[in-house]
Amino acid sequence: MNAPASASRHRGVFTEGSIMRHVVVMTATGSIGLMAIFLVDLLTLIYISWLGDAQLTAAVGFAAQVSFFLISVNIGLSIAISALMARDLGAGNRERARRYCASGLILTVVIAGGIVIVALPFRREILALFGASGHTLDVADTFLLITMPANVMMAIGMALSGALRSVGDAKRSMYVTLWGAAVIAVLDPLLIFGAGLGVPGAAIATVVSRTVFAVVGLWGAVSVHDLIGRPRIAHAIADLRPLMGIAAPAIATNLAAPVSTAYALRIFAEFGEPVVAAFAIIDRLVPVAFGVLFALSGSIGPIIGQNLGAGLYPRITRTLRDSLTLVAGYSLAMWLILWLGSPLLVRMFAAEGATADLIVFFCLIGGLQWIFLGGLFVANASFNNLGYAFLSTLFNWGRATIGTIPFVSLGASWGGPEGGLLGMAIGAAFFGAGAMVTAFYVTGRIARRAPAHGG
Repeated sequence: MNAPASASRHRGVFTEGSIMRHVVVMTATGSIGLMAIFLVDLLTLIYISWLGDAQLTAAVGFAAQVSFFLISVNIGLSIAISALMARDLGAGNRERARRYCASGLILTVVIAGGIVIVALPFRREILALFGASGHTLDVADTFLLITMPANVMMAIGMALSGALRSVGDAKRSMYVTLWGAAVIAVLDPLLIFGAGLGVPGAAIATVVSRTVFAVVGLWGAVSVHDLIGRPRIAHAIADLRPLMGIAAPAIATNLAAPVSTAYALRIFAEFGEPVVAAFAIIDRLVPVAFGVLFALSGSIGPIIGQNLGAGLYPRITRTLRDSLTLVAGYSLAMWLILWLGSPLLVRMFAAEGATADLIVFFCLIGGLQWIFLGGLFVANASFNNLGYAFLSTLFNWGRATIGTIPFVSLGASWGGPEGGLLGMAIGAAFFGAGAMVTAFYVTGRIARRAPAHGG
């Protein structure tokens, strides 16, 4: 009798209690950190827009899209670390989880650093591919020159935040991004306006913020939880296959979003810099408005992983159902807020003409689009943690190609920038709905494997 009780105690905090409570608590704490940094990013763009030059706003938008590619790789690596650690923690194998954390950090530094070394010399060419030119290209180039090397620090911080989520410490996982956001919130106005540095000042603040990510993550993972085993090259090589087994498809999945956004940005660039400025504003507005859904997709992975490791299959299905309920309710509420608040947003960014028109149009359709995108995020989290990562890749790249290229191209040709945005929403709806149906099929199939387990 004692052994099972002991095993239960060590399986993980998510293997007992209300699933909805775990989902809400993890999402709420994750949202605070994410929303803080997304809000600061939005404030940065507001500050830049107050400089009174649409080219500067557009430049930050172009640079953000390149950074989006790098961050997508970081997210994929953090998903792998979190998923493997959560499974072992759920099964009671803490030492194995610590080893995966150490090996995962080595892999993160190698990959994130390698990408920076390769991409940094070609940043201007990459920006030009996105449609940047002239003074806008020069400003975006300077921003990337300053910020790209700090991506390694950000990758470390994101990996450690995932490790903290895997052990159930949502609060300290939140601190990683919360402290980074606090630093940039203070430095942005000081450097942009106080020191008169403009866009380069915003870039310097970003570098400092990403360094804080790594420092706070190390404090939580090492000093508080002792989650990182002794780094060994032999272990890292041996663990490369299971880590990349999740990381590779997760990275491929996450790269789909910036690819589709980059294509849309190039289409919108044909309508002029006021439209690009609107696109940049929307791109920063979305994470603030729907950051809860970003946090939700990252938060349910450890819940699914621990219950998978413990063999509690019905709880996995319940996690999916409760998460999608939260997605629908939140998206509808945010849709109403955006619709009512669109005039305020236009004034906040001092937007005029085509810039203002596109912001207002997004507020009219954004909530409906994100019901399906949020469902896609939840489905991806379940696929990544249940051994079906290829389905995440399939649906995300389907949305990035079939669900984006024809819809945005035809929409823009028929209805201008507004038609392009509507096309993106329709394509997302098709693939989001398909992913949700498939996720229920997969989780239901897994749940039927062990009907004797309780939930």
